[in-house]
Amino acid sequence: MRSILLTPSRAAAAAALIAVCCAWSTAAVAQKSSGGRGAAVNPVRGSTPYATREDAMQFADEVAERRGLDRDWVRATIGSARFLPNVPRLMLPGPVGTVKNWQTYRSRFIDPVRIAAGVRFWRANADLLARAEQVYGVPPEIIVGIIGVETIYGRNMGNFRVIDALATLSFDFPDGHPRAAERRAFFRGELESFLSTESRTADDPLTPLGSYAGAMGMPQFMPSSMAKYAVDFDGDGRIDLVNNPADVIGSVANYFKSFGWRPGVPAIYPVHFDEARLQKDVLMAPDILPTFSADSFVAAGAVPEGDGIHHKGLFALIELQNGADAPPTYVAGTRNFYVITRYNWSSYYAMSVLDLGQEVKAAMEQ
Repeated sequence: MRSILLTPSRAAAAAALIAVCCAWSTAAVAQKSSGGRGAAVNPVRGSTPYATREDAMQFADEVAERRGLDRDWVRATIGSARFLPNVPRLMLPGPVGTVKNWQTYRSRFIDPVRIAAGVRFWRANADLLARAEQVYGVPPEIIVGIIGVETIYGRNMGNFRVIDALATLSFDFPDGHPRAAERRAFFRGELESFLSTESRTADDPLTPLGSYAGAMGMPQFMPSSMAKYAVDFDGDGRIDLVNNPADVIGSVANYFKSFGWRPGVPAIYPVHFDEARLQKDVLMAPDILPTFSADSFVAAGAVPEGDGIHHKGLFALIELQNGADAPPTYVAGTRNFYVITRYNWSSYYAMSVLDLGQEVKAAMEQ
């Protein structure tokens, strides 16, 4: 996302937007990534404008009333959004029965290019990462892992107009999704949050680019996360998660602290099974939610290795499938592993963040 002024000024932005309510800008939007690359990004083009949709305009009126926003500005902004035909299909889950493969998933994120980029990012921002750990308790390798997995340190921040993505998923979320109503409501909340934030700036709300789900910047924050967790970590009076590594680092660290990150606690421990008393169904029932004390974990046949046997918090048994022809990988996940999954609700994602961070840390020490 572009800079968000902390002392906002609207000026004549609403009047300008109303004048071009249904206009489509044909100019490519330039969006700089971190590290001075600054390559232009051509936005994905949408089709039908939402100004023609009664449900979209009714939602605009509701948001304006709920948030105390200028009604014409909200209608103009949502009306200028365009339907993205390919995005609803991207939201549908994979075919039933598809076997996950941790090694394949991992290979998408743990590679020499991403590790080298992580080393450069860490070295360039070592002081900021150290300060973030001091302030928020989150170690550098976790922050570096997140930013690397999300966008390769700003290289791939998305080329969908955020307003288009959020409108498409708010008003045209696929009915074939098993949780369509819940997800549609989620994206309408994100669209409302985006409009609320944009209303407090003098910037063009049609400009920000992001993922097909509306996530923005180097850390790929959704609008509600922007509003709740983004911080002005360098104190320059604005929050910039596109071009300013300081704000990116501080915001990711603040996100984890807000969800209960515990300093000094490993996210995972190795684990082996005591087959004689193994109750895997019991251990897997809570999924990734830490539920078992070390004693109850062992009693159910899962034995944490190393210092894990003395862990004072709760455990979850984490299963990572390795395709149809190999046994799964198992680890004992702590509360901090669960915190990582609050960023993305996938144990495969969380493990990739941990592994990338550790690989970059090891490369830093060579």
